[in-house]
Amino acid sequence: MSVLRIGNASGFYGDRFDAVREMLTGGELDVLTGDYLAELTMLILGRDRLKDPGAGYARTFLRQLEECLGLAHERGVRLVTNAGGLNPAGLADRVRELAARLGVPVRVAHVEGDDLTAAHPGALAAHAYLGGFGIAACLREGADIVVTGRVTDAALVTGPAAAHFGWQPGEYDRLAGAVVAGHVLECGTQATGGNYAFFGDGDVRRPGFPLAELHEDGSCVVTKHPGTGGFVDVGTVTAQLLYETAGARYAGPDVTARLDTVRLTQDGPDRVRIDGVRGEAPPPTLKVGRNRLGGFRNEMTFVLTGLDVEAKAALVREQMADALAKAPPADVRWDLVRTDRPDAPTEETASALLRLVVRDADPEVVGRALSGAAIELALASYPGFHVLAPPGKGAPYGVFEAAYVPQDAVGHEAVLDDGRRIPVPPPADALALDEVPEPPLPEPPEPGPVRRAPLGLVAGARSGDKGGNANVGVWARSEAAWRWLAHELTADRFRDLIPESRALTVTRHALPNLRALNFVVEGVLGEGVAAQARFDPQAKALGEWLRSRHLDIPEALL
Repeated sequence: MSVLRIGNASGFYGDRFDAVREMLTGGELDVLTGDYLAELTMLILGRDRLKDPGAGYARTFLRQLEECLGLAHERGVRLVTNAGGLNPAGLADRVRELAARLGVPVRVAHVEGDDLTAAHPGALAAHAYLGGFGIAACLREGADIVVTGRVTDAALVTGPAAAHFGWQPGEYDRLAGAVVAGHVLECGTQATGGNYAFFGDGDVRRPGFPLAELHEDGSCVVTKHPGTGGFVDVGTVTAQLLYETAGARYAGPDVTARLDTVRLTQDGPDRVRIDGVRGEAPPPTLKVGRNRLGGFRNEMTFVLTGLDVEAKAALVREQMADALAKAPPADVRWDLVRTDRPDAPTEETASALLRLVVRDADPEVVGRALSGAAIELALASYPGFHVLAPPGKGAPYGVFEAAYVPQDAVGHEAVLDDGRRIPVPPPADALALDEVPEPPLPEPPEPGPVRRAPLGLVAGARSGDKGGNANVGVWARSEAAWRWLAHELTADRFRDLIPESRALTVTRHALPNLRALNFVVEGVLGEGVAAQARFDPQAKALGEWLRSRHLDIPEALL
């Protein structure tokens, strides 16, 4: 059968608005997807729904359709998006209203069954991650636009591929290939040079969005429209494959893809072929993302300039002790960030930051009484006293938790434009997840002279969050560097380089086909991104910090 060209125009709620038009006008496409959901987004949409029960979807998608619905119809491009968020039926209705107003004849279907909030008391939103066969059912019945709620990001690709090629549940290798393609596409320009460790390899001022040319056997070529910015090479695809994954088994509702079987080949300029992907039966359970309000937080940042930074910080902490003792918050965190330099040429580079972050279930405990006490020190504390923001009240924060339910515990349904409902049965087979045995590693390099240098001179990295955990994928740019990296960067060495991980569980997974290691750091993000428990709450830059750390690297690699 023909190649299926699937593009992506959104990697998150807030991504480049013009991307839909760019993808529709930049070259040939059969399907255009949009990924708008993340753990934090579901919390944001949940708070929207508290204010308006008719809300709960990504409103940006409607504004993009206002400009581009007619264009997609003229070009015969079908649209598949998870912008439905917490209210896919509501968004589908809004799309129909828009299409009628614009005079564009399209059939709009949506997918239901992910919403399990009623079964999770106290949750603001609880949604199961569904697979792609609900999307496939909608497309097979002639839908031009498919709106979903919480599906896996890769389902936006596996659904159209299954519909186009006629794949059935159980065709695990084909489905696994589509899952890998979907994972590469899901974060948009992260596959085309965005957020890339070696961004100097190309012009990434305005990367184009990616697309995949999928084949019936599940293989694909990742590329981008001609003339668009950024670049696609084995490195950019490797980086995205490692993003927010862990071990060799990448589990989903339809299939478990074996990342240790992925083969990447440069197939020409801005073209990377992905093949060899093997798949296994999915696990017997579905992941459920549960968001709840965790309480209230407040933050004050004191600027400490010039000499005696440590003494100034100690004075502030002592002066704030009484205010913190009157109604002690459940959680108090002080962080002194030494951004100052000796004999600095500017006031900003002569200054350090002292951050006070407090959390409590009671907004009054972390409210203006506390932040006001900090401001009252303005004329009575260290020389040069000032803060980065005025006093404010406590702001609510969220907590993300993962739960699991049996595959048959959800009522997965495709809801067609004419109101018909098509049930999507759970997989007939399931396979419990087990760790893959440690793969054989290459021979270590011969001993030789070394030089103290940053890891990033020979390895790339990309990091991200999953709930309270972070993952850091590290890959070598050459076979020689891989022989060194595979033996040098152990879990213990990772802990040495990233001190805040020393008391935490760090698990290393080796992926020799990708010349890569993937580290999972459990609990480093506390209760997740919405709780903002860490300076970099999504661990986006954790990999770049690791690359900046110095090791003894063989001179032959430098």
